[in-house]
Amino acid sequence: AQGIFVNFKNVAQIARRKPPFGIAQIGKAFRNEITPGNFIFRTLEFEQMEMEYFIPPAEADEWFRFWVEERRAWHLRFGIRESHLRVREHDTEELSHYSSATSDLEYLFPMGWSELEGIAHRGDFDLRAHTDASGTKLEWVDGQERYTPHVVEPALGVNRSMLAFMVDAYDEEVVADRERTVLRLHPALAPVKVAVLPLIPRNEDMVGKARALYEELRRAVVAEYDDSGQIGRRYRRQDEIGTPYALTIDEQTLEDDTVTIRDRDSLAQQRIPISGARAFVQEGLAADWKTPKSD
Repeated sequence: AQGIFVNFKNVAQIARRKPPFGIAQIGKAFRNEITPGNFIFRTLEFEQMEMEYFIPPAEADEWFRFWVEERRAWHLRFGIRESHLRVREHDTEELSHYSSATSDLEYLFPMGWSELEGIAHRGDFDLRAHTDASGTKLEWVDGQERYTPHVVEPALGVNRSMLAFMVDAYDEEVVADRERTVLRLHPALAPVKVAVLPLIPRNEDMVGKARALYEELRRAVVAEYDDSGQIGRRYRRQDEIGTPYALTIDEQTLEDDTVTIRDRDSLAQQRIPISGARAFVQEGLAADWKTPKSD
């Protein structure tokens, strides 16, 4: 993060930004972990996202509270169950020397409550430290207004959030006397958005329509074409990787140009015109979504 602080003045001048504003980055981080483990929760190398949010000193406490709640809301928006997410404020003894307040977002992993993200009120410590060391004043100046901004820093381990989203999405249930494994990911996080499945892979007419639909869809969203195995197994494969929708081309498609669309979470199926499949999928992906898993 120190690279952000030393560039504060350049960014403020070149981008013509007035506090409050933030500078964010993502990249590799390395840590000398004594006990790495719990899958990807604690590793020697990981992806980190962080932002330094520069604010007028008088507004610092207000913005700190804003970012704690906004970061909590971000995880909830993308599917984390509210009962499995909490905010834990650091006690005075826990605070870093530069911090006047720090809160952690914690998730209830299978191994217990553990940190996902930290939000720290760093005050003006970093900008003043660089000013003292370099002799260059890192201040905001606008006419008669002059001050050293305070900083709120949300810092997130991408690996941990990815693990939390996957753990929260993983589900097992029995459907028609058969066990179903499904990854109930928020549609925005699903690696594949829709699958196109010809019911009879050896039927050239079905394959032709399925291929044409797949080529149309893949220009708009991440799509997958699957013609290997029985249709039930293909549905299960898509459930396991979290694909929200599956489109099946069958005999009726050849008669009336409609397809069956299957919803991953509810298993509901309906017939829609093949010409409207792309719009239907895009509207469904953009709609509000909440995990069907109970707390």
